[in-house]
Amino acid sequence: QCVLWKENACCTANTSLEAHQDQSYLYNFNWDHCGAMPERCKRHFIQDTCLYECSPNLGPWIDQSDTSWRKERILHVPLCREDCEQWWEDCQDAVTCKVNWHKGWNWTTG
Repeated sequence: QCVLWKENACCTANTSLEAHQDQSYLYNFNWDHCGAMPERCKRHFIQDTCLYECSPNLGPWIDQSDTSWRKERILHVPLCREDCEQWWEDCQDAVTCKVNWHKGWNWTTG
């Protein structure tokens, strides 16, 4: 799904490969942390990861962040309404067991 940036990417082929793994070293995160995420839903999260990791055009939306776990974040990137609606449609029945995906994970039990 990172093919959109293939000709002008800010990521390596390995980063693209890892973005598609259920258990990826990129963020030490597992898409299936509460059971299997439906494939139709997962593709939106993978696409989002590809955008974040590979797009050379995110400069206007980079915000400096002074946290212990990251120094910048991407904020207020415009999205097409139909993309948001399709994401909702594809993920409305998916579940997560975490309020905040950004911190507080404990993967010691796998």
